[in-house]
Amino acid sequence: YTYAFQNGLYLENFVSGYMSEKRFKHTCSVAKLAREFAVANGIDGKKAYIAGMLHDIAKEMDKKQEAIDILKEYDQEHIIRLLEKLDSKKQEELIEQIQKIDFHQMLELYNNTKRKIEFKESKIEPLKYLDKAKLTEQQHEKFDKLGAKVVENGQYAVVTMAGGQGTRLGHPGPKGTFKLDVYGKGKYLFEILVDNLKEAKQKYGVTIPWYIMTSKENHDETVDFLEKNNYFGYDKKYVTIFTQSELPLIDEQGKLLIGKDLKIKEASDGNGGTYSSLRASGCLADMKKRGIKWVFIGSVDNALLKMVDVTLLGMAIDQNVQIASKSVVKANPHEKVGVFCKMNGHPKVIEYTELPEKMAEEVDENGELKYGESHIMCNLYTIDAIEKISKEILMYHSAHKKNSYIDENGKEVVPTEPNSYKFESFIFDAFEFFDDIAILRGKREDDFAPVKNKEGVDSPKTAKELYEKFWNC
Repeated sequence: YTYAFQNGLYLENFVSGYMSEKRFKHTCSVAKLAREFAVANGIDGKKAYIAGMLHDIAKEMDKKQEAIDILKEYDQEHIIRLLEKLDSKKQEELIEQIQKIDFHQMLELYNNTKRKIEFKESKIEPLKYLDKAKLTEQQHEKFDKLGAKVVENGQYAVVTMAGGQGTRLGHPGPKGTFKLDVYGKGKYLFEILVDNLKEAKQKYGVTIPWYIMTSKENHDETVDFLEKNNYFGYDKKYVTIFTQSELPLIDEQGKLLIGKDLKIKEASDGNGGTYSSLRASGCLADMKKRGIKWVFIGSVDNALLKMVDVTLLGMAIDQNVQIASKSVVKANPHEKVGVFCKMNGHPKVIEYTELPEKMAEEVDENGELKYGESHIMCNLYTIDAIEKISKEILMYHSAHKKNSYIDENGKEVVPTEPNSYKFESFIFDAFEFFDDIAILRGKREDDFAPVKNKEGVDSPKTAKELYEKFWNC
């Protein structure tokens, strides 16, 4: 071995195993140039060549060793074994991914899956709201005028969360590319949102900046779809598409899953990741550059979503709050939806599992549910609120799910039962960073036609009926 090394035998094979293809090409060029200079100056060309070949070898050896050390520290030896089997290009990709993962955070999240959630003693109170249907003519006029002024001045932007797939609908692509069977020929969910923006342009005389958040899984397909359909006639210069951040998937023993691409398998980190993704992608900076003051965030799968509701906007301005939301009243006291409340003096959406039965059934002096305002993913923020939240760390919730993975023999395992954890933050968890929120109660038949299930409640059939009924009125 010593003889081979000293004489440069098999040197290229040895060196290429410790660095990326790009760095290896650079190294070979340096080694040849070193030999040429050496020979021209009467120095041993072979030694100069060997020195040139070895001059950069430690750079990526250090990165690889750092990755191995991290994996050992966090008991992820199965990834070390995978790393050793990969070619240099794949090794480089996996090492780069390992360097970006917060392994301490992943350990904490995994440990939390084994702890029973305990709700501390909390003071829960109803949250005040205004009912849009019961506003006086003067209130309507005042709110609409305040909201319209912001939109007309080009200070309003909308964000669509579109990272989901249409799997539950039996649709193979991104959910926004699902076609709802309305009026015979149908409309895509993205198309329905564009109709919303076109209507606002016609009414207020401005083109509203539209930011679309995709996932790594559906980003390319979403961009291709919108390009192919020419953004349904919306000005492309006002459309920005960015991807949501992700977190690794982890199995029941705390081991990170490996995907088909031979990398650590990751999934979107929940709709609460919207805030930090806006910041990381540069979209928040772009909004500021455009002079945006208010930002609406909604989901792609509500066929009756009003992205430009000047009444909601004007109400928020009038109440001098940084965040606002539209709600619809619960169908019944025990409907399985999150509801608005105040907890320990801060606005919050409380899950139905956290709300005691007695409180769920409580009514006010008008006979209405005290905790009856459902969160329908129809949220409004000042730009300063978005910036503030984007710097905070939201709580993560774990979901026990089925996820396929590649085992140590390189075979894909497709589980029949939940086998791993996905970690998500929720968009409404950010409400707790503020002292107050403005709530405008809308109507289900006007504001909420979700497309979530293939059949039954919140299905394409129910959304079609609500959509056609609303637009035929």
